Amino acid sequence: MNYWMVKTEPSSYSWEDFVKKGEDIWDGVRNYQARNFLKEMQQGDPVLFYHSGKDKAVVGIAEVSAEAFPDPKEETWVAVSLKAKQALKNPVTLETIKAEDGLTEMLMLRQSRLSVMSVTKEEFNLILTLSK
Repeated sequence: MNYWMVKTEPSSYSWEDFVKKGEDIWDGVRNYQARNFLKEMQQGDPVLFYHSGKDKAVVGIAEVSAEAFPDPKEETWVAVSLKAKQALKNPVTLETIKAEDGLTEMLMLRQSRLSVMSVTKEEFNLILTLSK
């Protein structure tokens, strides 16, 4: 099992929008490294849902419900399907992530422009612990 994070601007697609749908296609990724991460996702993998922009916080947990397939908007790229699992009781802010010793090596801190990225099992679990 692998662990992931997806980032979105809540003004264009928020956690609440995602929850209303229950399951949705994660498409529109136009970065080669992020695309490669989408290709590695496997059904059942857990995914942190991060609000970028002014919120800057992990707000929920999703799960990969369908592995990579051609992006319906641009078939030379790929998409996956994600299913909403649960909102975090307390969002974990970027400020908290930066201040936590166990999260200083997170890919999101080194490559902040990526919209899809891997996280380690330890990072994933620490973020869940911080949300309680």
